[in-house]
Amino acid sequence: MSKHQKRLSVPKSWPVERKTATFTVKAGAGPHGEAGVPLLVLLRDVLGYVDSKKEARYALDNDSVLVNGQAARDERRPIGMFDILGFPERDEYYRVFPGTGGRLALTAIAADAADSKLGKVVGKRTVAGGDTQLTLHDGQTLLTDDDDVAGKDSVVVDNESKDIVAHFAYEEGALVTAVDGRHAGEIGTVEEITVTAGSGSNTVSVSQEEGEGFETVEEYVVVIDENFTDGVSDE
Repeated sequence: MSKHQKRLSVPKSWPVERKTATFTVKAGAGPHGEAGVPLLVLLRDVLGYVDSKKEARYALDNDSVLVNGQAARDERRPIGMFDILGFPERDEYYRVFPGTGGRLALTAIAADAADSKLGKVVGKRTVAGGDTQLTLHDGQTLLTDDDDVAGKDSVVVDNESKDIVAHFAYEEGALVTAVDGRHAGEIGTVEEITVTAGSGSNTVSVSQEEGEGFETVEEYVVVIDENFTDGVSDE
């Protein structure tokens, strides 16, 4: 199977130029599904820290690149929404955040903010022993005894211990960002959640202090903390 991906057909979330060359690297197996951006693309095309796959491999072999607090080993590892990139030697840390138009952007954060990662709860079930298992948007699973966490909520997970250190409920009044659709990258407060009968998607009305607000389907919004909006890029 080819390890290359045609630029013209990459997912819209990938922050790459479509017409500068025919191919780019193909994402490997891992979290975030097809929307995951290969680590090499971020290192080479977005940050400009390496010029080639060889240079990226050297950096990874020397534990110079952290993904969610762990040393990255594969330059094709998919990187996606809310992942944390760390470069300890540079003392630089970034959060992957949805930018305007749905393209993923990197937001610079402080070192202490790089110790945990936000995740949207997309699944919840009871497992043997009575614990609750949560599935997050990137496929990560967690065990918790907190029954207050519900589907569509967001949790902040410590990268080392995997403990939930914060919980944000999906409800009217919650701060959210749109991560897909025509309003991707926009931020506002949930004004109203409209439940749709049958199999259709519920809709969410979002108000904004600066802007007209917007309406979208609830699958496209993620609850965030106000600290996540600091320094958000529009790239």
